[in-house]
Amino acid sequence: MASLQAGDVNDRDIKAMVRLDIKGVARPGKFLFGGKTMDKAAEESREQQVTLLRNVPIQGIHIDDIDLGIEIYTIYEESSGFEVAYAPVVLQLTADSLEDLIRFTMREDFRKIEISSPASLSLHRYDLERLIFAIAEEAKDYRLHFEHTHNLR
Repeated sequence: MASLQAGDVNDRDIKAMVRLDIKGVARPGKFLFGGKTMDKAAEESREQQVTLLRNVPIQGIHIDDIDLGIEIYTIYEESSGFEVAYAPVVLQLTADSLEDLIRFTMREDFRKIEISSPASLSLHRYDLERLIFAIAEEAKDYRLHFEHTHNLR
């Protein structure tokens, strides 16, 4: 396993703060009723994701705290030609290993990570090989998912 140098009780855990920006897509209403604004759709998507994160365990990831205090923002996406709203959420989490952290951060809505502990990390050759393999597997899964959702094959 990787050699960690920190003063924590459990030196194998990796503590991090991860920011996810959950995308909200506005749905037009039928006739005059039932439409959702982009901001409302983003807020509802964020609430659904937070509920899943709180209630569905993720192997190797322990969520310590969830912060929903950041305001929803809107940007123009050139790829779609429309404005899109994003609802940020900041997660304080503890990962059992680097591989678990990589798998968690390969999400489409991942934006930023800040590692708070350990202060330094030393990897053996075997650990580095496992980490590179985990990254390659996640990239392959993402590519297959992307091709499937966009009918590229």
